[in-house]
Amino acid sequence: MANFFSPERSFGAFLFDMDGTVISSIAATERVWSAWARRHGVDVARFLPTIHGVRAIDTVRRQNLPGIDVEAEAAAVTRAEIEDVDGIVPIEGAAAFLASLPSDRWAVVTSAPRALAESRLGAAGLPLPAVVVTAEDVARGKPAPDGFQLAARRLGQDPADCLVFEDAPAGIAAAEAAGGGVVVVTALHHQPLATPHPTIPGYSALVARQGADGRLRLEHRD
Repeated sequence: MANFFSPERSFGAFLFDMDGTVISSIAATERVWSAWARRHGVDVARFLPTIHGVRAIDTVRRQNLPGIDVEAEAAAVTRAEIEDVDGIVPIEGAAAFLASLPSDRWAVVTSAPRALAESRLGAAGLPLPAVVVTAEDVARGKPAPDGFQLAARRLGQDPADCLVFEDAPAGIAAAEAAGGGVVVVTALHHQPLATPHPTIPGYSALVARQGADGRLRLEHRD
């Protein structure tokens, strides 16, 4: 398992997924998608575990439902998600951790559309970073690496020189494909996740430091 907490390890930037990684929106997400699934006769219990970490349009398309307008259905789900922000909160320690980062050294990479990202981050009281890569910015969503690669480029960094914070299998696969380091946030995991990557329950025990060389180092809080 990689030791990203070694003083010798440093990174050009940190890249964060949003839902489940810096905010908890699982209740709102599952309320909206459960209602959608019931309307279309989709088995809710089997369906819900498949929705996390991927774009709405990809989730709708995967159902192969006859006679539906995939883009219209995904847009309707997104509108419902934007309106439902009840219970959205930051992951433990995320607000302070993000606030400690230099503004040109971190980004959010989410499968959500930009309007939904803005709504949820605002509801959680978290800042909108200078670089946000959303569903509209890429032709291929997670597990493709495109979002993380684009965020790194917008920050002027090599994707392989970035540390990615993720929580969902699709996002982890996307981060791996982008070539960067991966830390898995387990705050919302109800069962242990089999992963070769380091895991953290939240950010309260973490400190990010920027060296004189401008690079970021990750440390455990004393």
